[in-house]
Amino acid sequence: MKNRISKILLLIIILIGTGIFAQSILVGKKETKTVSKDSVKKIKFLEKEPLAIDSIIAINTKFKCYKKSARASYYANKFHGRRTASGRIYDMNKLTAAHKSLAFGTMVRVTNLANGKSVLVEITDRGPYVRGREIDLSKKAFFTIASSSGAGYINVSMDILQK
Repeated sequence: MKNRISKILLLIIILIGTGIFAQSILVGKKETKTVSKDSVKKIKFLEKEPLAIDSIIAINTKFKCYKKSARASYYANKFHGRRTASGRIYDMNKLTAAHKSLAFGTMVRVTNLANGKSVLVEITDRGPYVRGREIDLSKKAFFTIASSSGAGYINVSMDILQK
């Protein structure tokens, strides 16, 4: 009995070490065993249905180009915790933005023209009140798409999510 338990534990340790056991539990795939030429057992998985990678959810809607070239900046830290024009509390760790004319709740895809990185933000405030700037991003949204951490503004394109 002890010998059998120790063999099972050894097999589990080997499977966890190779990551196969953990993947089969997390992903929920069916196992099939095959024997290779060198008589070492290998485990292959058969997928039942396609899986989302890293919990990314594809949005099956279209974007309408709003502005091909604009300047974006980010809110200062002093606004964190204050009420926005929409009545919501500003959180610099959320993906939000301020725009002078877009309606509150509008979802905008902001793309950095220098590196192609994009972020989807919700308009929750009015601004920016600096000449030459089109949109104020929250700190998290800005640094998600910024090339360097020392940038104060970036050139972006803006696309509105169509409902």
